[in-house]
Amino acid sequence: MAATSQYLTLGLAGETFGISIRNVREILDMRPISRLPHAPNFLLGMIDVRGSGYPIVDLRTKLGLPGVEATEATRIIILDVPMKDRLVGVGFVADCVFEVTDIDEQAIEPIPEVGGKWQSDYAAGIGRKGEKFVVIFDLAKLMANDEIPEGREAAADSSRAA
Repeated sequence: MAATSQYLTLGLAGETFGISIRNVREILDMRPISRLPHAPNFLLGMIDVRGSGYPIVDLRTKLGLPGVEATEATRIIILDVPMKDRLVGVGFVADCVFEVTDIDEQAIEPIPEVGGKWQSDYAAGIGRKGEKFVVIFDLAKLMANDEIPEGREAAADSSRAA
């Protein structure tokens, strides 16, 4: 029997991407984002979710895609992202969210090195869902070398450890 894993599929610039469901905390409608001074261009700011602050990353900017205005379908996906030996709560803005789907792990292929309109070094591979291709994000690579502010939840965890 083939091993399958569940992925949240989302849309960005007409492409379908997947994020392991193990990393997904929740999906929110778009809401106002508080800007942060001197933040990198991909960091839109912070939002509050039930008393915890989360930095919000614009996936389009992060992938080098042109920006667009938010629509009714735009979503913020709150994720646990592996960064420097720990998980950090981060929100990603996506054009839309499709579904949670099963993808055969053995059928995930490496990213072809032929160029493209997105930065493929952020992808773990390409899976298939029916006739469609799903680019699987490698969240650790996507956020590698980026400094993002810690929300209250992460900061509280580190102060308790001190």
